[in-house]
Amino acid sequence: MLHPNPKGAAVQKIDPLTDFSEITATAAISSARHGWRAKCLQRLVRIDLPVPRTVALPAATVRAIAAGQPVDCAAILRHFGPDPLISVRPSPENPDWGGPATILNIGFNAARHDRLAQTHGQAAADALYLRFVQGYALHVARLDPDMFEGLEPSAEALRRALQAYATEMEEPFPEDPARQLSDVLRSMARAWEGTTARLLRQAKGAPEAAGLGLVVQEMAQGIGAGLSGSGVIQFVDPASGVPQVTGRYLGQSQGRDALRQPEAIYLTRDPRGASLQDLAPEIYADLLRFGATCRKNLREEMQVEFTIEDGHMSVLDAVKVVRSARAGLRIAVALAEDGVISRNDAVLRVEPRALSELLHPQVDPRGARDVFAKGIGASPGAATGKIVFTSAAAQASASRGEPCILVRRETAPEDIRGMHSAAGVLTERGGMTSHAAVIGRGLGLPCIVGASDLRLDAREKTLIAADGRCLREGDLITVDGTTGEALVGAATMLPPALDDSFRKLLSWADAVRDIGIRANADTPADAQTARNFEAQGIGLCRTEHMFFDEDRLVVMREMIFADTAQDRAAALARLLPMQRADFVQLFDIMQGLPVCIRLFDPPLHEFLPHSREGLRELAEALDKPLSDVTRRAEALAEFNPMLGMRGVRLGIVLPEIYAMQAQAIFEATVEIAHRGSAPVVPEIMIPLVSAKREVELVKSNIDAVAASVRAKSGVTFDFRLGVMVETPRAALRAGEIAQHAAFLSFGTNDLTQMTYGLSRDDAGRFMNTYVQQGVFAEDPFHSLDVDGVGELLLIGAERGRATRADLTLSICGEHGGNPESIDFCRRAGFDYVSCSPYRVPQARLAAAHLALTDPIG
Repeated sequence: MLHPNPKGAAVQKIDPLTDFSEITATAAISSARHGWRAKCLQRLVRIDLPVPRTVALPAATVRAIAAGQPVDCAAILRHFGPDPLISVRPSPENPDWGGPATILNIGFNAARHDRLAQTHGQAAADALYLRFVQGYALHVARLDPDMFEGLEPSAEALRRALQAYATEMEEPFPEDPARQLSDVLRSMARAWEGTTARLLRQAKGAPEAAGLGLVVQEMAQGIGAGLSGSGVIQFVDPASGVPQVTGRYLGQSQGRDALRQPEAIYLTRDPRGASLQDLAPEIYADLLRFGATCRKNLREEMQVEFTIEDGHMSVLDAVKVVRSARAGLRIAVALAEDGVISRNDAVLRVEPRALSELLHPQVDPRGARDVFAKGIGASPGAATGKIVFTSAAAQASASRGEPCILVRRETAPEDIRGMHSAAGVLTERGGMTSHAAVIGRGLGLPCIVGASDLRLDAREKTLIAADGRCLREGDLITVDGTTGEALVGAATMLPPALDDSFRKLLSWADAVRDIGIRANADTPADAQTARNFEAQGIGLCRTEHMFFDEDRLVVMREMIFADTAQDRAAALARLLPMQRADFVQLFDIMQGLPVCIRLFDPPLHEFLPHSREGLRELAEALDKPLSDVTRRAEALAEFNPMLGMRGVRLGIVLPEIYAMQAQAIFEATVEIAHRGSAPVVPEIMIPLVSAKREVELVKSNIDAVAASVRAKSGVTFDFRLGVMVETPRAALRAGEIAQHAAFLSFGTNDLTQMTYGLSRDDAGRFMNTYVQQGVFAEDPFHSLDVDGVGELLLIGAERGRATRADLTLSICGEHGGNPESIDFCRRAGFDYVSCSPYRVPQARLAAAHLALTDPIG
């Protein structure tokens, strides 16, 4: 029907929307259509909790309201009987997406104010009416908050608020409940569709077209002559997950006032003050019963919002308790052990990446954070210590029992001892697979890399922050390797949480995962960590890291400066027992589990000092002229050492190095056999292979050493020889390389570096720009590039197994702990992944998630 408007133009009458449903036990309510809150309220109704009458508006209706279509508010109000007082709450599909503010006491007007003053007293009537006017003015009319906030409930404050509204809006405060409800619904719908709100929820993972449902609920007053008030209760500690009743109750109040007002009382008996348990033990007992009912039927630990009016309790809402990662794990395990959920459900409820918060000390999020630098959180956890700028200073600090933070422009292999001595590491340069990041993760050492806004002056021993602050050696700082933030001073810490719940959850994960998880472990200490985290063996032992201890470094340098093969062999003979002892310890710790040992890999110049002072000290130690030492160091230096004489090339040019290492491995195997321990089948891995002939030469050398040790010891033993695939050519020629290899382990750090032509140590300087501008979807050193590097893995796997069906396939780069990379390896038919020891728990859980949510075959 057409109706003339005041200017005579005809307008189309729009029928008001009537698509809304009362929430009953049998109503057709769904999270997708009406939102999580509507569905949760229906579940509360189904388990017979005293939920006030509620009406749900679906997201499609709310979107139409935002577009200007009217809604039949009179019909909604009729669901609540004559002259109701109601509230409106947001109900998006996911509670994490937020939503507009709840509006209480809709329907309040002058007539109701007068009636309430007679039944509940003037003060209560004034307080409720003022609260509604304030909420309506701020969230619906969008008026200046300064005009309405801070007013203490009184008749005068109410008069001023009503007058301010009338002045600003040029009309009296609306009296008609249907008009009030219509305005509230339209305001909340439009707030959800606003640009700022859309961007905020998209940042939380909401799809662009995410809709908002709304629930209209009859008010439970919380105001009355008898026991009246409101409160919030939960039944676990949100930080630890330990069963514990917490919350507050406030008399003569509404909503969540009890959490905001200091005069609120405790729920359980407490020596610090009054409690609801003392005031109303029957109601307290009902709340405990409601909590147990929610836990059993909703299969979750819930926070319950309740209101008491003249001794009658109503449950207004229940939401999942907001919890820390450690609490979430403990809650999931407890629910499974009580039979509320299955073990597989418990496994799926814990995010793999959340485990990093449990393995290391963490900065308490409730404390103050004075951030002076921001970089890449390369190794999770947090540590506090005094700034030192050299490895020697870190070692000296550790000898005094003083925790320190090693600050470097970037770390190098000679910094290993300093990193072992430090509590944390901060570098100006580097990315997720830089030296500092890889070693930090292996040691479980909090590490921040790529803090490029810092200016480090090692000579002056100062650190200049982006805001101009100057920090000096000895100043106390905290590194948060989880967030990538460096803080001034000592932050409040939370301890690790490796308890029974942690171990049980991971044992349940192991029962379902379908790919092996090993650890990269370079020292006996690393191996013990891997064993503690129940890795299924060592997938990569980088033997060069064993040579940086002071006594070994001297012998290593003597070997480097040897003039003849005989002199080199003499120096290596001194290293042999040290290596053998290392391998005996590794085999002992791993107790029969596989240990994959990579033969010597780095270029020799990495073992030499870089400063003139260091070269002078070396000349004195070797009793050689400084000029000779300098000349040899310059001769060994390489323009691009990552592509120079390292890995298998070094083993072919100087075969005595690999011969010594093979002899140490085999003699350690024999010693374990003599002890009667679990038998060992060592895996020997040749690094940086590009050609079949390289493998043939090294294999011939190692076979000869094995025969010699067998003959000398009289002990028969087996070993497996394999190749670390780090060059594109090795992946492409995997078919012929597999003729001489029992396994191929893809070193995805170097393979990514060589495939892209990028330095993993320097790419951090521009990687953020590349990712932001869409050049790369993600940092390929952090998340495996399945299109490029992944194709090389697939080619290598297919060609290798075409030659040798029983070929063992794995990856041992840092990608091994990444869930997306683990999924790729599962689908490619790999046998295991190997990652840093402290990433093993995350990898175990991630593999279980993948097996449960996306089974293969």
